[in-house]
Parts: sequence; structure tokens; C-alpha cells
Amino acid sequence: MLRITGKVFSNIYDVVNGVYRFSAYGAGEWIQTSEYMKVRTPIDSRVIAEVPRLTWREIDSVLDIVYRVGRWQIRDTPGWRRLEILEKVADLLEQYKEDMVNVLVINSGKTRNQALGEVDACIDRLRRADLDARKIFGEYAPGDWDPTTVETEAVIRREPYGVVLAIVPFNYPLFDTVSKFTYSIVAGNAIVVKPPSADPLPVILFARLVEAAGFPRESLAVLTIPGAESDKLLSDERISVISFTGSSATGKKILATAGIKQFIMELGGGDPAIVLSDADIDFAAERVATGIHSYAGQRCDALKLVLVEKPIYEEFTGKVVERLSKVVIGDPRDPDTVMGPLIDTNAADEMMAAIDDAVAKGGRILYGGRRLGPTLVEPTLIEVQDKASLKQMRLYTDEIFAPVALVTSFESEEEAIEIANGRRFGLDASIFGWDMDRIRRLTRYLEFGAIYVNDMPRHGIGYYPFGGRKESGIGREGIAYSVEYVSAYKTIIFNYRGRKVWRYG
Repeated sequence: MLRITGKVFSNIYDVVNGVYRFSAYGAGEWIQTSEYMKVRTPIDSRVIAEVPRLTWREIDSVLDIVYRVGRWQIRDTPGWRRLEILEKVADLLEQYKEDMVNVLVINSGKTRNQALGEVDACIDRLRRADLDARKIFGEYAPGDWDPTTVETEAVIRREPYGVVLAIVPFNYPLFDTVSKFTYSIVAGNAIVVKPPSADPLPVILFARLVEAAGFPRESLAVLTIPGAESDKLLSDERISVISFTGSSATGKKILATAGIKQFIMELGGGDPAIVLSDADIDFAAERVATGIHSYAGQRCDALKLVLVEKPIYEEFTGKVVERLSKVVIGDPRDPDTVMGPLIDTNAADEMMAAIDDAVAKGGRILYGGRRLGPTLVEPTLIEVQDKASLKQMRLYTDEIFAPVALVTSFESEEEAIEIANGRRFGLDASIFGWDMDRIRRLTRYLEFGAIYVNDMPRHGIGYYPFGGRKESGIGREGIAYSVEYVSAYKTIIFNYRGRKVWRYG
């Protein structure tokens, strides 16, 4: 099932009884250990690989190298050379694209098109690192604007914090690693990556390509440990920045455990779409349906709440149902498959429980609601008439990482705003319509980090910055924005008093 053909990867795994056994990357060394964790495919839950379950002793040793040696090696690599290395990594990703695509299909359950899209986005992100570099520049501040600082001047520069811990989610294991790696490296930081336990293989393969590109070996580590065993790593004082993408619940635990550090966090989403009565109904229905089922709803920017203005409600929901009914569900290796599996059986269990909860509280299934296999489900749309009941449903209060959304009608902009803002998340929102005065009012009052007008939310490579409000995050991901959160200001003041550099009247 899993097949890796690139010779560049041959030194990072063995095949034991038909199962790939990978090493972890520890600041220049490929590490094997006495205990391994099984990696399963979401397609049929078979074991496809094993990765090391690193002990704290092994992690501590790697951190020591990264902190003592690696953070200075990357910082002392000039900026032009760092960009050159990132270009080389992009070239290698292009060269070994088929291996990366295959791993994403088998380990993450993506269709081939989705996997190709993720690899291409990674290549594009690496090549746009020059845009990140423009935010590293500093400022000059003359001192003659205040009597206390006359005959002084300052240079305000940005420099790396030191070591960034990147905690990567399962839904975009390769892209999120590449994105966090890119902006951390542009700023001159060393980086330690904690890959997702469900699908760590794309991250391990990426580390090998980084090594092959000539990246300073001691400036990177990929530590394969369960999230539940990460507390010591989170709180370690050698880590200066934590870049985390994942759930709000996990984000809160990280904040409580890590201590005083710099954080950049993209947390829970489950976005709303507001469909106005003058919207292009066919186009909006297609975008909303796609926003619900794309990658089986396992996206932080997936649509989970659809608010439709009353005059078009029946027509619009009918068209969304029509489009959802045409989604081909199945094995992601099948070229006809549009929506593959959820990441594991627990995710399917959670979706079914949330659907049952919604129905018990008055929701009506317009489409879907069935489990087709251990990890295969139907995309689901649930109608709710009573707004008070809607706000009690888990699908409203929580983020359910699956292809399921609530839909209800609204009569005024104020009602739509109140329902959308009532959730504890504030990542993205969509508005469909053409009356720009109404759209402008909505964009002013919606409490979200990004608002997409006449499109479903989609972060892409981060060309436009994204990040949440409320429980949806801290800071911003995106080209030339994230780099600001992994670099620190340093002010250097020069005193020339009495040296007659300036002659003020």
C-alpha cells in the first residue's frame, strides 16, 4: 500500500515484515529507538509504518544540540543563503513529488488531487519566502524629538528568538510543516517539529529533503512523540516560540503548560457562511457545499454553520442538498472519489454523536447523516428552525472536525450577525451577495479574523493573512505576517552627547 521509491529517502527507513520503520531526525542524526508507535492508514486502519517513540532522554539530548549549536548555525547563515536553501528544498519537493503525494494519500487519506494540491502549495510557499524576508527589516529612530534623548539615536532591528517549536496538525501535515519551517527559518530561528501522531510520515520525508538541500543539520529536529507526552517539551526553557495549529482545547492546555513564551496559534474554526437574498444562488450553493465536504470537513476553515436569508432559503438549501448528493465517497486512491475517509474511527464516532445530539434537540437532517464504513461518512446538512435550540447543539458550541453543517434562516442582518458571533470561535466567515452596503455592514460587525466575500473560506498558501479571534487563535499565519511572531525587536541606542555629532541651535 505505502510505496516510497526515491533513493534520497533510502537511509531513513527499513522495511520490517512489510511495514516501513522510520527514523526520527535529531539535529543531524537519524534516530532509531527501542520503542515504536504504529502508524495506520485511515483508508482501512491497517498499519503502514512505525515511527520512534522517543524518550525524554533522547529528546533532551537533541534539544541540547539545537539550543547550543543549531540556533547559532542558522542565525549565522546569511539571509541570501537561507533563501537559496529554501529554493533548493522546493526543487527537491518538485523532484520527489510522487513520493510525497503517495504518502499523503495513504497516511492522511487525501485524494490524489488533494495531495497534489498540498505538495504544490508547499513548493509555492517555499518560493515565496522572499516576501517574508521583507518584514525582517528594522527602523532608524532619531533622538532629537524629545529633550531627554537629544544627541542620541537608535536602530530598531528584528532578530530571531532562537528555537521555534512547531506543533503540526494531521489535516495538512506537510503544508503546515513547510509553512512553519519557512517563516521560522527566514527569521533565522532553529526549529523543532512535533509531527501529528496520526500521519507523521510526510513530515519525516520533508526533513530528509531539508537535510539533502544543505540546511544546517543541527538547526532542525523532528521529534516523534505522542501529544499526551509533550508537556516537558512544551515547558522547556530552551524553546522560545511555540507555533501551534490545532484545536482550541489543546491550545488552552499548551498555554497553561508552556510558561512565558512567544505564541502563534491557529485554533478552532468551523466557519459560518451568510447568504444574502441577492446572492448568485447556484454559485453560492456550490461554494457552500464544497466548503462543507472538502477533505471530509477536516479543515479549520471548513463551513459548519450556514445562515440563509429567508426569501431564498428553500431554493438555496435545495441546491446545496443537490450538490452534496453528488459527492462520490470512497477510497481516496480511486480517481473518481471526491471525499475520502475521516482520519480515524474516533473522528467518525464524534461526528455521529454530534448529529444525534442535533436531531435530539430539534434538528432535521436534510441530507446525509449516515456512516458508510469505519471512517467513511456522508456529508451532512442539518436544518434547525428554533434559534435557541441551535445554540445548545454541539455542532454550534464545538468544532466537529467532519463534513457536517447546520443551516438556518435569518430575517435581518442583525440576526445573522448575532448568530454568527455567538460561537466562541472567530476564524473565518463567508458572505455571499452583491449589495455592497449590506456586505460592508456585515464585515464591520462580524468578529472574525478573515471574511471571504463571494467565496468559501480557504487559506491556501497564506498569501492573505489568516488567524482567529476569541478562541480561534493568537497571532496570524501568512506570508510576511507569521515572521513577525518568530522574530523579536531589539533596540540599540547610541549616545553621542558632547561629541558634537549634532550642533543644535
